[in-house]
Amino acid sequence: MRLTALLLALLSPAAWAAEESAMNAADVSWMMVATTLVLFMTIPGIALFYAGMVRKKNVLSVVMQSFAICCSITIVWYVCGYSLAFTEGNFFIGGFDKVFLHGIGINTMQGSIPEMLFMMFQMTFAILTPALMCGAFAERMKFSALFLFMVLWSLFCYVPICHWVWGPDGWLAAAGALDYAGGTVVHINAGVAGLVACLMLGKRIGYGKEAMAPHNLILAMVGACFLWIGWFGFNGGSGLAADGRAVMAIVVSQIAAAAAALIWMACEYVENKRFTVLGAISGAVAGLVAITPASGFVEPAPALFIGLCGGFICYFGATRLKHWLGYDDSLDAFGVHGVGGIVGAILTGVFASEAITGSAMKPVLEQVWVQTESVIATLIYASIVTYVLLKLVDVMIGIRVSAEEERMGLDLSLHGESLEPAWKSSWFWQNFLLTPLFQAF
Repeated sequence: MRLTALLLALLSPAAWAAEESAMNAADVSWMMVATTLVLFMTIPGIALFYAGMVRKKNVLSVVMQSFAICCSITIVWYVCGYSLAFTEGNFFIGGFDKVFLHGIGINTMQGSIPEMLFMMFQMTFAILTPALMCGAFAERMKFSALFLFMVLWSLFCYVPICHWVWGPDGWLAAAGALDYAGGTVVHINAGVAGLVACLMLGKRIGYGKEAMAPHNLILAMVGACFLWIGWFGFNGGSGLAADGRAVMAIVVSQIAAAAAALIWMACEYVENKRFTVLGAISGAVAGLVAITPASGFVEPAPALFIGLCGGFICYFGATRLKHWLGYDDSLDAFGVHGVGGIVGAILTGVFASEAITGSAMKPVLEQVWVQTESVIATLIYASIVTYVLLKLVDVMIGIRVSAEEERMGLDLSLHGESLEPAWKSSWFWQNFLLTPLFQAF
């Protein structure tokens, strides 16, 4: 009788309710939406944003890169990336307790949401970060090399830095570094890695001599709009709850993006007496990057200032810095994401508010120093690891396409596809008509 009573008690609705009492339906619903929005930032957001800014002969290669990264990093994250980033290990890296999501069941909780949902949300960040990097070396890297490099980079660069900042025993988390949604983990990390990659690959053929204007700004505008909307999930979801802090994160993201777009447009007008679509969308993305680490820590007024600073400084990062230093950052991945991430990370230490965080804050100078430490650590580590991995891949299979393949365009040379029939391309006429004719005569 006692055994029967015990079984009935365990199977009763009240018992199940007690098991699931930690789950908050509103939080779960919001985080499912936020996860979808962040994935939407990569496919199709980044894919279209970058596709519109490259030359027509390289559009499909850029789209393919984002799509392939989404697929490959999904598997990496499932196999061991999540475990190494978000389980206890040491100050540098997590452990292998949750490899292949071992031990995470349908009712395993992470706060008020299922851990499986938390894992999926973080997966979308791991996917987005290497996709952002591709803009720095667009139009000249082998697809096979990129594929291998991104898998290795995700494991040896993204995962450790993610653990430092967001892991249960990461050293930057223990030091009190503030990064609400990925200023260091995502943007500085991707930006500096992209810079190292574009330096190692070298400039595109004809860079500085031939016109390399965006081929379709409508695509770039659509991609930028998808990014802006997706950023509400990126920043608004990083608190893992449907609450006032999530609302504030969305509000400050909107303000910062608008402010940065306007200041970028103003800078363009002062210098060139015109407003451009490319400038407006680049400015908006710069503002979103700059507010990302601060989005869950600041109020609207500081967000306005961060957006203005991010837009202004990134404008010069994208239009001056690369020319002064002589590198070919194809789509300004470092100029916007690297520079904007640095600006946002440091200003987070200045403006983080107890009214938003709900907890005591360090003195401003102390917090700014911690933020600066996190920036420097990310810059150094990401630079070294990226350099080593690219050298390894270069030795194994080579990282840059041949000069002929680059002139032909990566769409045809690497993927055998094109936005237009092959016979319409200048490469076709040069190689199959003009060259044979000249040789004949």
